Amino acid sequence: MTRTKKTTAPAKTKEIGLGFITELDRYLFGQGTHYKIFEKLGAHPKTYKGKAGMYFAVWAPHAKAVSVVGDFNGWDPDAAPMSPLADSGIYEAFIPGVGLGELYKFAITTQEGMILFKADPYAVHAEFRPGTASITEDINGFKWDDAAWMETRKKADPVKSPMAIYEVHLGSWRKKDRPQKEGYYTYMEAAHELADYVKKMGYTHVELMGIAEHPYDGSWGYQVTGYYAPTSRYGTPKEFMYFVNYLHKKGIGVILDWVPAHFPKDAHGLADFDGQPLYEYADPRKGEHPDWGTKVFDYSKNEVKNFLIANALYWVENFHVDGLRVDAVASMLYLDYGRSDGNWVPNKYGENKNLEAIEFFRHLNSVLTGHLTGAMMIAEESTAWPGVTKPPEEGGLGFTFKWNMGWMHDFLEYMKLDPYFRKFNHNKMTFGITYATSENYILTLSHDEVVHLKCSMINKMPGLNGDKFANLKAGYTFMMGHPGKKLLFMGQDFGQYHEWDEKVSLDWYLADEPLHKDLQKYYSDLLHVYQKYPALWQLDSDWNGFQWINANDGDRSIFSFIRRDETGKKNLLFVINFTPVARDDYRVGVPKSGTYSLILDSEHGLYKRGEHAFSARSKKSECDGQPYSFAYPLPAYGTAIFKFN
Repeated sequence: MTRTKKTTAPAKTKEIGLGFITELDRYLFGQGTHYKIFEKLGAHPKTYKGKAGMYFAVWAPHAKAVSVVGDFNGWDPDAAPMSPLADSGIYEAFIPGVGLGELYKFAITTQEGMILFKADPYAVHAEFRPGTASITEDINGFKWDDAAWMETRKKADPVKSPMAIYEVHLGSWRKKDRPQKEGYYTYMEAAHELADYVKKMGYTHVELMGIAEHPYDGSWGYQVTGYYAPTSRYGTPKEFMYFVNYLHKKGIGVILDWVPAHFPKDAHGLADFDGQPLYEYADPRKGEHPDWGTKVFDYSKNEVKNFLIANALYWVENFHVDGLRVDAVASMLYLDYGRSDGNWVPNKYGENKNLEAIEFFRHLNSVLTGHLTGAMMIAEESTAWPGVTKPPEEGGLGFTFKWNMGWMHDFLEYMKLDPYFRKFNHNKMTFGITYATSENYILTLSHDEVVHLKCSMINKMPGLNGDKFANLKAGYTFMMGHPGKKLLFMGQDFGQYHEWDEKVSLDWYLADEPLHKDLQKYYSDLLHVYQKYPALWQLDSDWNGFQWINANDGDRSIFSFIRRDETGKKNLLFVINFTPVARDDYRVGVPKSGTYSLILDSEHGLYKRGEHAFSARSKKSECDGQPYSFAYPLPAYGTAIFKFN
């Protein structure tokens, strides 16, 4: 890992100015290693010279002058000037009498004499849109009681643990029948109903879209202006703490989408923060995403890297979040991402790799996953970049998991086909296994796949109504059996018809209609099988965990394979038929003699203890290249999971 040029740390902590930010603080910030910088910059309730008030600090090195404005001083730029701190680019001020819940911004006078009114980059609370002010808040003092969860998290190996993620956009998951904030659920309301649903269904984790404050609903939270502020759409920071705490007590992990790739140009945000490019690259060929109309963080600046790395730790440590799913990683790694020839700047070797972003990721992931936090770092990386989940010391980026975008693309292309044409595309379903152990993967069917005229999952399926549901059952069974952790977007487990729309609630009434209710129960049964059997998650990244029985039955579009755990006991055999043709005496090869007991099929779902299900003793009869085999009736679009020792 390359490192910043070494300089000598100050021999002792020296107080300058008001004394809240020390010489050591400034040194560490300049080095990019002040992982608690959010406790210094921003707004914090303090007592100074016997007076209670609010301490403000902001990094604005290009500014001519900076002041604090708010309701408490009539938004007058001359009322509360801030003082610069010794060549650090940091300005500070203490204002007596300012309490919690006050609206404020920084009034930044540029070198050209313009005054910019900027929200606080380190604010922990922000005004509900369309307001853009920051709000003074104290996030200390919340009484956590999830100690058991947090201790277990530190000791767990997520790569060898079950992970079935329910991806949720809180604003459109459900709506309340009330006018306040357009019927949004509060964090506290959502905690209870969401936890009940997730627990009942059998998911292990929730992944939340758009929690950091953002001005535009249509960005879904991927154009952030308040990196340290849980969005006020659903409540206060401590109410979000309640949300995480409650889910933890119910045994549910919480993952947040996190966006260090880019930020919007909104006037109150980070863009040209002090009148010049500060958080972004100055060269527009590096500093702007032409596809998205956003700014790109300057990963060469220690203070910018510090802002982001401290932010990641802030969510993990202060809000007990269990993992961050890092958005748009590929856009950070490639200098020519979304850019035409002549409109990007090669690195010093003449390549298209962003060396500064690579170093940023290695630093970030070393701190996050090696900080005794037990947290996961998940990359949404859409290319074949090598070593995304390998440790930095082995030349990797250090993420815990990578979204398997290649699998997702091939899987959906296959599932959309008329069953007749699937035999010509059999390899789309088998190819993913060839690289399944190259990274620690999560199989994802995310929000991106059910918007922008891509159709919902149920409407991607071919055929008439009943066939659509049968197809989707078969697809979900294949997904659950394939190596890799799982992620499904909300509404797709009960067959939401229309594409996702962030402005309206899911059509929950559908979950009471027979076909939808049956699909939802079936997916829940799959999730409960997934959690119960370590064969489905313990060896996801190990060749010993998977064995094809027949990967070549393209003419019949039937797939059969085995999943194993570390003990070699409680193995599972999957058989999945992707055509509407029943095979009344289907024979499947197996590696050993023994009893094969059906635990789940597409007609009945999960068989409960005592219920009569098919069971067969394998016979010495070669099939599928295996020495033993047994036969059973495989229905049209039939799925079957057998257990055996």
